[in-house]
Amino acid sequence: MNPPKSWHLNGFSYFYIMKMADFDYNLPDERIAYTPAANRSDSKILVWDQSIIAEGQYKDIADYIPKGHSLFFNNSKVIAARILFDKSNGLNDLEQMPSMDAEKMIDPNSSTNSRLHKIEIFCLEPTAAFTPVQLAMQATNKVQWKCLVGGAKKWKSEFLQKELLYDQISILLSAKKIAQEDGQFIIEFSWDHPTIIFSEIIALVGQIPLPPYIQRAANETDKDRYQTTYASSEGSVAAPTAGLHFDATVFKALSAKEIENKFITLHVGAGTFMPVKVDDYHDHLMHAEFIDVDLQTIEYLATTSNKIIAVGTTSLRTLESLYWMAIKIKQHPKIDTNELNLLQWEAYTLEAHHITVQKALLFLKEWMIQKKLNTLIATTQLMVKPGYQFKICKGLITNFHQPKSTLLLIIAAIAGDQWKTVYQHALANEYRFLSYGDGCLFWLNHR
Repeated sequence: MNPPKSWHLNGFSYFYIMKMADFDYNLPDERIAYTPAANRSDSKILVWDQSIIAEGQYKDIADYIPKGHSLFFNNSKVIAARILFDKSNGLNDLEQMPSMDAEKMIDPNSSTNSRLHKIEIFCLEPTAAFTPVQLAMQATNKVQWKCLVGGAKKWKSEFLQKELLYDQISILLSAKKIAQEDGQFIIEFSWDHPTIIFSEIIALVGQIPLPPYIQRAANETDKDRYQTTYASSEGSVAAPTAGLHFDATVFKALSAKEIENKFITLHVGAGTFMPVKVDDYHDHLMHAEFIDVDLQTIEYLATTSNKIIAVGTTSLRTLESLYWMAIKIKQHPKIDTNELNLLQWEAYTLEAHHITVQKALLFLKEWMIQKKLNTLIATTQLMVKPGYQFKICKGLITNFHQPKSTLLLIIAAIAGDQWKTVYQHALANEYRFLSYGDGCLFWLNHR
């Protein structure tokens, strides 16, 4: 589907003229948070409502959110997606846990990878035969994933193999190249233990995939802190970082103010690491990511009078996708569950005809009941950018994002050109940027 070049609002037509160069800014290295704050909720937060109206810390975030709001968190759990094999297939040493300090985590495309004696396999997402993600994580004996391979030219043998020790039992893990597609490899992992599942395999041997700009191995601190306190659904290869600041102290304060907490799932893909390399952001291809939302949550969204705040851009994209999936079903009543996936530009081309959120989500609920679905599992490529008309979310809690990123486009869709004022203020006042950094609460002006 071709991207739309204009949108319509209040009877007027607006044409997209912004390029990715309009979303660039100078991010000094000293403003990047390479390690987490000592305590999660000590991170700073800036509050924006058409202008900067408050500054504080996450432990006080309940002070900035009125009663009668609901926070929606992405409960996806980061998997240990990086697996290192010795190129010589040395099998003398049983490996009980990965060495977090021995290897430098590097970009698989980096030339420095050629100096290592390791081949790194970075699991991106399971193949169609092993989707949804839960199916791949629960696979026994073998599973296939789409992967990046660092040091692929050094992979000369049919199999890469590694011996593991699990409950005092020796397990042989094998990796085999099945095919290569668009710079990615289809890798089949197999192991000779009849009851252990893949999630246990990667927990035993894999490493947490820190963002590429953090040029170091994941350590024991990262294993805890590059994971939200409420993560439960395995499948992400990057953390939904806006939630990293929420700990027991914050949740207690939210509860005391009767602010509800709800959980949805979007499994973050490697696309979140990929820079936008085109001049016109309409030419950028968004990576499809799995969402997982249960029937009770959709009913809540359809019937609550509470105002919805998304914790993180992944939660925002999940919530907004639900509306457009409902519209898609309404326009195509016979659509099958495996055809429901939301494409990148459909939110800009589907005709909603002023269908309210409540009506759309009640329709989605009834469709799920008819299909006997207790959980909606689909993929979304929704690209939120300037001109997008928000349907469900009234606010967004998020980190400070990289220059020229699709995440920054979401901020511009909310704040317009004021994103520059917010970011300049944060830089001048020593806020910490990116995944381990500080954040913002943005209020949408239509709330």
